[in-house]
Amino acid sequence: MPEHPDTTPTTTELEAAAFRRLVAHLRERTDVQNIDLMNLAGFCRNCLSRWYREAAAERGQTITDPDARALIYGMPYKDWQAQFQKPATAEQQAALAKSHPGH
Repeated sequence: MPEHPDTTPTTTELEAAAFRRLVAHLRERTDVQNIDLMNLAGFCRNCLSRWYREAAAERGQTITDPDARALIYGMPYKDWQAQFQKPATAEQQAALAKSHPGH
């Protein structure tokens, strides 16, 4: 998909604000599991953290995977997993295998 043609500072600010709102929403919705996001939308919190890290690398900045995940999760990933991640059901795993083979 081509990038949005308007790259003015205002557009960048609006996109950044929308991203921050998405991240805040996902931090609040700890009941929504990553596997459900993957099955329904094709991306999850880990994808967002990877995209963030990759965008930083494209601009010459190094962000570790744990640091990028902490930015998205609002805490270390291991802490989020311990507090909020539930075991995936057989149905969730089957849907993931169907929608994302080899994931």
